[in-house]
Amino acid sequence: MKVWVIGTGYVGLVTGLCFAKLGHQVLCIDTDPAKIRVLREGKAPFHEPGLAELFQEQSSVSSIEFSEAIPVDGATDVALIAVGTPPLASGAADLRAVFAVVDRLAQTLPRNAVVAIKSTVPVGTALKVRERLRVLERADLRVASVPEFLREGQALHDVFHPSRLIFGVTDERTAGRLRTLHAGLEAPVVVTDPSTAEMIKYASNAFLATKISFINEIANICDRVGADVAQVALGMGLDPRIGPSFLRAGIGYGGSCFPKDTRALVNIAGEAGYDFQLLRAVVEVNQRQRLEPLRRLREWLDTLDGKVITLLGVAFKPGTDDVRESPAVDLHAMLINEGAEVRLVDPVVRYVRGHKGETVHVYSDAYEALEGADAAVLVTEWPEFTTLDWHRVVRTMRRSFFFDGRNVLEPETVRNAGMTLANVGRGTGTPVTVRGSDTTNILRPDAAFASM
Repeated sequence: MKVWVIGTGYVGLVTGLCFAKLGHQVLCIDTDPAKIRVLREGKAPFHEPGLAELFQEQSSVSSIEFSEAIPVDGATDVALIAVGTPPLASGAADLRAVFAVVDRLAQTLPRNAVVAIKSTVPVGTALKVRERLRVLERADLRVASVPEFLREGQALHDVFHPSRLIFGVTDERTAGRLRTLHAGLEAPVVVTDPSTAEMIKYASNAFLATKISFINEIANICDRVGADVAQVALGMGLDPRIGPSFLRAGIGYGGSCFPKDTRALVNIAGEAGYDFQLLRAVVEVNQRQRLEPLRRLREWLDTLDGKVITLLGVAFKPGTDDVRESPAVDLHAMLINEGAEVRLVDPVVRYVRGHKGETVHVYSDAYEALEGADAAVLVTEWPEFTTLDWHRVVRTMRRSFFFDGRNVLEPETVRNAGMTLANVGRGTGTPVTVRGSDTTNILRPDAAFASM
């Protein structure tokens, strides 16, 4: 099949490469000439494990091409819309880019081509697109909702081994074309109407975000009653009705999906006349959780004015260079406002925008960033940080205060090296064990933040 993917961001490029690998002829389109120039040079524009290799492979066999504009001849079977839908000040999704693409596609697509919406959009957007096409006298075009469920850092696994495929369609012919497009991917297929497909995406992310905020609330209680949230999560996760994923307490979720989608769903509910109190609380808990490191630093240091604080990790999770809604960015701004000198360090991210729009340098070497520091916070659980030589860290820092914001460090090991360690709800830091069972993968470091 001939496939257009409009938007070469994270979702668009990974999706385009997947369809190219499956044997389709793919054209990726983006209005950013600088991005298209980089892609034509065979360079991946963002960090994702395995992406550069797959990109080179598909570029070498000419199964994927790049363009700055939608072709005028319209020779394609499916046009996938994968442009950004950033949040407005109200929390609602900004759909201007989506409808701009729809207007352009209406001028060029052949009869009965499928317009498939891959972007995360509010419930009812596909119906609005159909109505817009009708007004533009293109009612012959078929509209579908095909939400994505890619986890940054594990996107290639997810795109080739999806947990499910959701086709929101209004007729069997469109469903058949989407089945052909996805042929070669083994996964359950849910064929439903477009509005339900759109809600599946939001509901999925909202539920996972709820699990994270719930375990963080449990962790905060554990801190006050002397319990260990890691063992609480272990005991909960062994119940098959609950499961272990997304039950690692910390300083909250971030990234391009959960913060945006939870706020958007609260807005969607409000516009429909329903007060989604539970999800509003999830959002509030996540924002409050980011204050935990700040609270502990104040306890340790009394005043943060003039103190050197190192934040280990800038990307919102390991395996990506995405800093959208990163807790490190918020912490950086709060610490700067209290007069601290803040050093950021990350294995992949080199620069980040500060709270006043300035460019902030990011260290690549943790030991260099820790030199003479008064305290440090583990923000992102990169392996480079979880396997530090703690004796060397103690010798490097001016004061040995360390906050584990992801609850991934072994407390006894770190404290035995001479560190003063705090975490989120770990109580005494008793090791997590299950008698007679293999617990190797029960609470693995990536489990709590998969799909974020």
